[in-house]
Amino acid sequence: MAYNEKQQFKSRRTTLMGQISDGAIIIGASHNSPRNNDVDYEFRQNSTFWYLTGFDEPDAVLVLRPHHKDQCVIFVNPYDPQFEIWVGARLGVDAAPENLDIDAAYPISELDDQLPRLLEDIETIHYSIGSDSKLDDLMMNLVQKRRGLSQRGGVHLLRIEDPKPAIDRMRLIKSKAEIELVQSAIDVTRVGFENAMRVTKPGTFEYQVQAEMESHFRKLGSVRNGYPSIVASGTNSCILHYINNREQLKDGDLLLIDAGAEYDYYTADITRTWPVNGRFTPEQKEVYEIVLASQSAGIKAISPGIEFNEVHIASLRILVQGLIDLGAVEGSIDGLIESRAYLPYYMHGTSHWLGLDVHDAGPYRDEERSITLEEGMVFTVEPGLYFGNQATESPENLKGIGIRIEDNVVVTAEGYSVLSDTILSSVSDIEELVGTV
Repeated sequence: MAYNEKQQFKSRRTTLMGQISDGAIIIGASHNSPRNNDVDYEFRQNSTFWYLTGFDEPDAVLVLRPHHKDQCVIFVNPYDPQFEIWVGARLGVDAAPENLDIDAAYPISELDDQLPRLLEDIETIHYSIGSDSKLDDLMMNLVQKRRGLSQRGGVHLLRIEDPKPAIDRMRLIKSKAEIELVQSAIDVTRVGFENAMRVTKPGTFEYQVQAEMESHFRKLGSVRNGYPSIVASGTNSCILHYINNREQLKDGDLLLIDAGAEYDYYTADITRTWPVNGRFTPEQKEVYEIVLASQSAGIKAISPGIEFNEVHIASLRILVQGLIDLGAVEGSIDGLIESRAYLPYYMHGTSHWLGLDVHDAGPYRDEERSITLEEGMVFTVEPGLYFGNQATESPENLKGIGIRIEDNVVVTAEGYSVLSDTILSSVSDIEELVGTV
């Protein structure tokens, strides 16, 4: 780990301890999950644990103790040369303090004995109950022991509080380095999407297009996706989280791909929709232009100080007017929004936070209001219209059309920046590229 990266993780721990100045904070790493026999599912570190440590190994525990000599303590698996033969080297206990810029490290096998000692004079423990079954049991045992010790003059354990709200608020505002990592993930994703468009043609299977796209993700340094790719042709495009990706592409259908490469733990989240044969039908083009205009309206609404929900409302008004123009609904924009008559055609929100997770940490409401946008917030803008089986009153000429367009945006001091603006989205650009291989 480079020095500047170590400083970044240390700075986050310092900030967190400044916000939660009393007691101790306990964060657990992810665990290996058995798939079958000697095979585990692919390991990915808990995003919050990574955010605070940059440590990419399972079965670790971070303990932060403001106002103590060893403020930052980590429990890790020991270095094991025999283990290294099978799966590679572990960092180990001795190397952890210097490599992670941590004050002290212990073997994870000593957690049961060492943790009560580290917390013996602490009245408040900040731990997310339910986040880790192993740590949950340990916390409950610790509570029971401290009750008994308090009768003999020990310090009472008064509270267990959840640190997640404070950490989520930190993760909500991205640093310049974090935004650059999201941009890197988007840049990789762009290449994958462009090549997916090139190989799209009738007779190809969804999974073949997926393979072409994801092969470029891997070639460009993305070790995994941020989430399972949605590669949905025809009426599958009306299924929001379709991931079967087994159907054959048919002439005249649309192909909707919702995918994102993960790069150094940060993910992109992009959706594009294009015609399988390279040419939108008049009906497809009309719906597409409505969704694109809706997205543009949502993006243009972004600026520091507005409420998060205003982006959704700006996009929604264009979609509802479009549904009126298409003959799918009747009434005024305001009345149709109030009655939610658009729901059969548009049933999801326009935006979600983006970062270490595809639906990243952070609240959407603050007390009774939608949260106010601030510089450094990164999120998606992804309106869509779906004329699938759920939309029983769809005009006949629109049935089976599903279109979503999704881009990734960061709030800036002046307004916004579309991080994914180099990924083709206009009708003319898409038609020029699709099927050129």
